Amino acid sequence: MNIGDKLPDILGIDQAGNEIKSSDYRGRKIILYSYPKANTSGCTAEACSLQAHKDELEALGYSIIGVSKDKMEAQKKFADAQGLDFPLIADTDTTLLQTLGCWGEKVACGRRTVGILRTTYLVNEEGVIEKIFTPKEIKTKIHAEQILDYIKK
Repeated sequence: MNIGDKLPDILGIDQAGNEIKSSDYRGRKIILYSYPKANTSGCTAEACSLQAHKDELEALGYSIIGVSKDKMEAQKKFADAQGLDFPLIADTDTTLLQTLGCWGEKVACGRRTVGILRTTYLVNEEGVIEKIFTPKEIKTKIHAEQILDYIKK
């Protein structure tokens, strides 16, 4: 997906078994971020950065939603272990990740693999993508600050 595209309505099932729809967020903005794997160092740093700044982001009208290929149980363990109180979608069949365009070839340690490309989408009140943070832009430990810097420009 690109800037100007509208999110699909059905996003997936979160760690609590709830169906997450973009239409449920009409009138609110969304930070939809994809991460490679729950409970890994980079993904934990990114999620904790977002959680630490959640109140400030919400005051600016944003709701946070995470998505990875992890199963619902792994998402729940991750949320519980890190104190995350926002939805983490379990996209085990990669439908949403592929639709978003954050599933593809990547290089890690000189090895080519196919997987999740860490990406963040800022979505407006109508469900339209306004900004995309690409994998090369995202600094996991300070990602919430990166988002806040962009929003406050």
